Amino acid sequence: MSNERILVVEDEQDILELVRYNLARENFKVFCASSGEEALKIVASEPLDLIVLDLMLPRMDGLEVTRHLKKNPRTQNIFVVMLTAKGSEADIVTGLELGADDYITKPFSPRVLLARIKAIIRRSREEKSEDNAVIQIHNLVIHPGRREVRVDEKPLTLTYTEFQVLYYLVRQPGWVFTRTQIVDAVRGDDYPVTDRSVDVQIVGLRKKLGSAGRYIETVRGVGYRFKERP
Repeated sequence: MSNERILVVEDEQDILELVRYNLARENFKVFCASSGEEALKIVASEPLDLIVLDLMLPRMDGLEVTRHLKKNPRTQNIFVVMLTAKGSEADIVTGLELGADDYITKPFSPRVLLARIKAIIRRSREEKSEDNAVIQIHNLVIHPGRREVRVDEKPLTLTYTEFQVLYYLVRQPGWVFTRTQIVDAVRGDDYPVTDRSVDVQIVGLRKKLGSAGRYIETVRGVGYRFKERP
């Protein structure tokens, strides 16, 4: 494993150096910060894959850093591994509910930390590999890696959120999804995704899809589905 970019946020220098050393030895590109404010500055300037985050930081704690990350569409998909002395069940539940991908309590084993990080990255790579498969259905072709959509070989221009909604529906044709499920699955930086805005996105999609727009069906009282058969 290599090439992934990892930020370590820790105010205890001995622990910071221990984690940095072990990650660098595995050929990860490592960035370091000793406060929440410094971490957010690095996040704003560097594309990151994962953050190892202490919770008990001066001024802005790790939970607040996580809130900032998860509410920003540009950073909400960065993996977060919380590394902290706060090991109560309530602390763990809070961290995971905020969006942490793993929670490790101190004292910790560097080998276990590395194994957890590698497991997260491995799952991410597998999911990306699956997600990049081209989808062809009816007269519609979707290339997720390129974020391209074609109808009858003609390219369409979709917004980020329109693409996400369409892709979510097309991946499981015939399945009915509620508006809430679509909101949970779609994250857009050009549109505030809410239950009501999903309806607006669907209207816009149908218009842009032209002849293929009829495949997006409204299921009254439930939500939407993409027709499995023409």
